[in-house]
Amino acid sequence: MATTAEYNLGEFTFPRGWLMVARAADVTGAPTALRMLGRELVIYRGESGRIVLLDAYCPHMQAHLAAEQTSDAAAQRIEGDSIRCPYHSWRFGPDGKCDHIPYFDGNIPPAAKVRSYPVEERFGCVFAWHDPEEGAPDYGLSDLPEWDDPQWMRGEYDDLGTLNVHPQEILDNLVDTRHFGPIHGQKLAYFDSVFEGPIGKQISGGGHETMTSESGVLDVDAFYTGPGILIARYSGETDAVQIICHTPKEDGVTQVWHSIVTRALNTPPTAADAELRSQYHAAGLAAFSQDFAIWRTKGPAFNILRLPTDGPFHRSRAWYRQFYNPRDKAAEFQARANGVHHTSGMAPAPNLQAAE
Repeated sequence: MATTAEYNLGEFTFPRGWLMVARAADVTGAPTALRMLGRELVIYRGESGRIVLLDAYCPHMQAHLAAEQTSDAAAQRIEGDSIRCPYHSWRFGPDGKCDHIPYFDGNIPPAAKVRSYPVEERFGCVFAWHDPEEGAPDYGLSDLPEWDDPQWMRGEYDDLGTLNVHPQEILDNLVDTRHFGPIHGQKLAYFDSVFEGPIGKQISGGGHETMTSESGVLDVDAFYTGPGILIARYSGETDAVQIICHTPKEDGVTQVWHSIVTRALNTPPTAADAELRSQYHAAGLAAFSQDFAIWRTKGPAFNILRLPTDGPFHRSRAWYRQFYNPRDKAAEFQARANGVHHTSGMAPAPNLQAAE
C-alpha cells in the first residue's frame, strides 16, 4: 500500500476535486456513516431530497453523528435538511453550523460546527467536492445527457470495493498505449492522449477481445474530469457509455464503482435492448476486471522506466499533480501536460494535431 508522499505528487495527501462518495440510491433519510478520503463522514438525504455530507464528529463531545440511537428521539434525527447529534441533540444544518441546542438559550459558540462538503447528485452518483484548502469548486462536473435520455438503457452501479493501490496506478491507464494488447486482447488502430486543464482524454480505436462492433473496430473517447471520474463513450454494435469512478478511501486504498448505459436499437426500447445493455455491462466489467488483476498484484510504480514508444506517462503524471497541490499552482502543472500527445510508433487519431 503505497502513499501519496511516496509518489511525490504534492503537498496534499488527498486530491482536490469532485469525487464519488456513494451511489445515489444508497443514500436515505437515515444518517449513514461513511469512511472516505481518510475521514469519518456522515451522509443523509434531507426531507427536501437534498443530500448532505458532513464531517462525522460533533464538536461538543465528539459523538459520531451517525451513531445508533434507540430511544424515541431517533425518529427526529433528521429535521428538514438538518441533523441532530444522537448524544445531546445539538442540531447541525446542511452548512455544518449548529443552529439549535435544546437545553441552551444563549448564543451558540462559533466553534459549534462541522465541515460541510459541496455535494451534487448526478447520473446515479453522489459527488462531493473535496479541497484541502476548503475552497469553492474551481471546475464543474462533466455532463452525461445519455443518463436521462429515454432512448438510453441504464442499470445499477457495481460497487467493486477497494483496491490496495494508490489511484495514481489507475490513472496511468489513461495513457498506457501498450497494455491494450497483453491485457485486453486489443489491437489498436490509433491512439492519442489529450490534456486540457482539469480534463484528461484518451482517443483510441481498434479491435477488442470483450467489447467490439460488427466491424471489429471499437472507437473510444474516454476522459477524466478531475482526478477520479472517467466517462468513456464507445461506438460499436450500439453506442455505449462506461462510467468508472474511483476515490481514495485511505491513503493508498481506492474505492471503485462501475456502470454502463447503452443506446436502445428500438423505439421505444424493448426487452431485447435491456438484454443488450446487460451484455455490454458484463463485457465492460470483464474488460475492467482484466486491469484489476494487474492492479491487485503489482508493485507501486513510483518511477516508470519509460521507453520512447510507451504512452506519455510523464504528461499524465504532471497533469495529475495539479490536484495534489495548491490551486494557485494548478496552471503550472497543466502547462506541462496541455495539448495533444501522440505515442511514437502508433497511428494518431484522425483530425488531431500533436502538441509541440
